[in-house]
Amino acid sequence: MKYEVRLIPAAQKDFKELDGREKLLIAKKLKQVASNPFTGVALGKRAGIDLSGYYKLYADKKRLRIVYRCVGEEVVVEIVAIGPRENLKVYQEAEKRK
Repeated sequence: MKYEVRLIPAAQKDFKELDGREKLLIAKKLKQVASNPFTGVALGKRAGIDLSGYYKLYADKKRLRIVYRCVGEEVVVEIVAIGPRENLKVYQEAEKRK
């Protein structure tokens, strides 16, 4: 079964800022999520950031993160943030975009 994957406007901007190789790697992961939205690792509260109900996926040998959540009963996968893990920046951005 395929699920709908949507990037919120801020995540669309994140995606556009990636280089071509990174875009391909992220696109591959988004296809994976479309097939199984629960393939990612569940997030919770950590380092003062509350992302309970959100998941993360790694790309580019764990250099990039995709933060997403499942929305609704029909399961729409909503991509909230894409970016590097450095200093928890991608998680901080995801929390702001909740």
